[in-house]
Amino acid sequence: MKINGNEIRPGNVIEHNNSLWVAVKTQAVKPGKGPAYNQVELKNLINGSKLNERFRSSETVEKVRLEQKDFQFLYNQEDMLVFMDTESYEQIELAKDFVGERSAFLQDGMKVIVEMHEGRAIGIELPDQVTLTIVEADPVVKGQTAASSYKPALLENGVRVMVPPFISSGEKIVVDTNEIAYIRRAE
Repeated sequence: MKINGNEIRPGNVIEHNNSLWVAVKTQAVKPGKGPAYNQVELKNLINGSKLNERFRSSETVEKVRLEQKDFQFLYNQEDMLVFMDTESYEQIELAKDFVGERSAFLQDGMKVIVEMHEGRAIGIELPDQVTLTIVEADPVVKGQTAASSYKPALLENGVRVMVPPFISSGEKIVVDTNEIAYIRRAE
């Protein structure tokens, strides 16, 4: 679908210079002299490089629609993660560094959304929150003020998060997978 350069918004995926880019930031600029343009910060979906580009309203770009498919995480195989399409039962392998540090939050059977373009995985969405058990938590230091009394804790997946002082080892907590932060005690 073609759109004008001044219609690009953050989050839009466009085809530019024979590659796929996501708009990170956009700013409409109206200089005193010359035509207005849209200053767009782009991030390459394939290799992660960044680019700043000016698009005039007279220019058109191809807006790409990504196909979102439901997948289920099956298992970890060396440096690859194996997922299964919940409709066709086909399996795909994605590199651990494609998912990034959030791959530590993947649990057997977890449902994820994989964004595809022409049969190729471009992005992955994990659930926003997961429940994990704390395997190690530092003891509370007496006399700390309530405002800054968070302490480090080690989760079962090897990730460290800061938790309130009343949380102890063996408890289950809910963790935000985007911010990698404690949210609350699990029910």
